[in-house]
Amino acid sequence: MFGSLGDAFKLPDLKRRLLFTLGILFIFRLGAHIPTPGVDTAAMANLFNSVGGGVMDFLNLFSGGALSQFSIFSLGVAPYINSSIVMQLLVVIFPALEKMQKDSADGRKKLIQWTRYGSIVFAVVQAVGMTAWIGSQGIFSGTLGDAFMIVTTLTAGSLAVMWLGEELSDHGIGNGISLLIFAGIVARIPEAFIRVGTMLRLGEMNFLALLAGLVLMIVVVAGCILLQEGQRRLPVQYAKRVVGNKVYGGQSTFIPLKINQAGVIPIIFASSILIFPYTIANFFSDSAVGAFIRDLFAAGRIFSFYTLCYVVLVVFFSYFYTAVVFNPTDIASNMKKYGGFILGIRPGQPTSDYISRVMERITMAGGIFLAIVAIIPNVMTSIVGTRSFYFGGTAVLIVVGVALDTINQIEAQLLMRHYDGILKKSGGKAGSLLRM
Repeated sequence: MFGSLGDAFKLPDLKRRLLFTLGILFIFRLGAHIPTPGVDTAAMANLFNSVGGGVMDFLNLFSGGALSQFSIFSLGVAPYINSSIVMQLLVVIFPALEKMQKDSADGRKKLIQWTRYGSIVFAVVQAVGMTAWIGSQGIFSGTLGDAFMIVTTLTAGSLAVMWLGEELSDHGIGNGISLLIFAGIVARIPEAFIRVGTMLRLGEMNFLALLAGLVLMIVVVAGCILLQEGQRRLPVQYAKRVVGNKVYGGQSTFIPLKINQAGVIPIIFASSILIFPYTIANFFSDSAVGAFIRDLFAAGRIFSFYTLCYVVLVVFFSYFYTAVVFNPTDIASNMKKYGGFILGIRPGQPTSDYISRVMERITMAGGIFLAIVAIIPNVMTSIVGTRSFYFGGTAVLIVVGVALDTINQIEAQLLMRHYDGILKKSGGKAGSLLRM
């Protein structure tokens, strides 16, 4: 990994992309510390420490700690993710949208634009909900005009984060939105170590419990790496073809089917979906209905309605996103076109059906493992005895998944440029031979 990073800084184009990525991440972290006008940030931090947990921790996780300070980036990437989920569901439901996505670049641009408009709607709803919540908690007691200013600031901050993520994807390295979440998690690690050290010194945390939590964390990290890199390889045989005096094909290869085809997307999507009911409940914070919804979606317990919904959504989005990015029909058609076949399976539709069945089984295994990793924070909270033990399963999975994906993209860029160098050298030699 460090060798790849060192090689990347030796190439001007990759170096420029890496520096651009670091610059965007710096701006994101800077915005996370700019307070929203009209809000007592110290009172907000105290309130968050006293009532935080569950959905609030997820919101704070996605915003990189900006929510606990109620900064201009408090909403983070959650509105954009919610809008993306809705748009992808609509594409699956309505064939016209699916055709727009597949057939033309203009259609894809329109869908992206509609996703941005949807982000504005979700940002406004969540900003109003957050403003109502801090008002009910006594953090904010301004006029209607002051409330409008807070909603406008939070909405503009969310759109700025969306723009930073898109710029990062276009001109940097890696997936922009995932990298912003990654940066927010990593930036809070030193604070977490300091907090744990303080709790040990004050006797609020047992050393043996901390040791058990660390062992569990190492197991989770190893499991996340295995999940991200695990593959089921389907053997493929290519028949020999005689074209003129040459023989083509005849070799054996394989189709790599990733166990976790969707990466960290199911975790992020499921968390974002469960944030929305909590936000709606803030509109009715003084009513029994609002209190019931907040209790219903309160995390922190292993056996709860929230945990059940979380597990179901993680498995669902594992299947959903795999169906979006993986097309067995195209794979079977390409294999048939070039004379490839899986032993014992007829080419064409039978091959497509076989790949689909295999993918469904490994996706179920990957989704269940993702769900287990997702509820690890609740287990660690029970072991350590406090929600302040920071590095839970969701954070580990996002950090490991984004780090591996970014390193793989850097290595792919390096490999492509090495091939370019080889081709240029080969072209130069060929030109010399022709001139001779």
